[in-house]
Amino acid sequence: MTGSLVAIVYGDGARADALLHAVAAALAREGRVVTGLLPHAVQRPGRSRCDMVLEDPRSGERIRISEDRGEMARGCRLDLGELLRAGELVRRALDDRPDLVIVNKFGKSEAEGGGLRDVLAEIAAAEIPLLIAVPRRNLDAWRRFTGGDAVEIDLDAGPAESDGALAAVTAVLAAVTAVLEDRGSSVRPVEAPVC
Repeated sequence: MTGSLVAIVYGDGARADALLHAVAAALAREGRVVTGLLPHAVQRPGRSRCDMVLEDPRSGERIRISEDRGEMARGCRLDLGELLRAGELVRRALDDRPDLVIVNKFGKSEAEGGGLRDVLAEIAAAEIPLLIAVPRRNLDAWRRFTGGDAVEIDLDAGPAESDGALAAVTAVLAAVTAVLEDRGSSVRPVEAPVC
């Protein structure tokens, strides 16, 4: 796999989501063109589980990727058709050569060979920098997918308090900035714990 990949490895999804939003906002303030899929957990009245909505930070377009299977539904509620539609938003944005693409996560679908996997490969092949959250449970599948060709930042290695969140944003911004400055060259695997 070629390209410039930065993976946020996490156990706490809410913390990873907040970090993706913070990085997107910081880069937008710098005038960088950021596109992709930012996650939003949307509460629904009368439901115990949130709906997942993905938003393109550049256009503001939102797509709900959770299936409504009723309150008592168990298991995965991912609407694969809507996830693939969200992937098409990203695919179309690649023509504009954004500075960075953010993707909410390398989830179970991608780990099993589906989901947004083809779009992720296109991003890497186009040598457009990618920032993605990777659940710890999918880390081995991510490493097989990338051939180990990604910077990994372990979100759980540092404190969870506000100082830890600031350190995580700083570490991710530093990694992404390094990738943007070195755009076009291959990034070698680096373990970069947040402390």
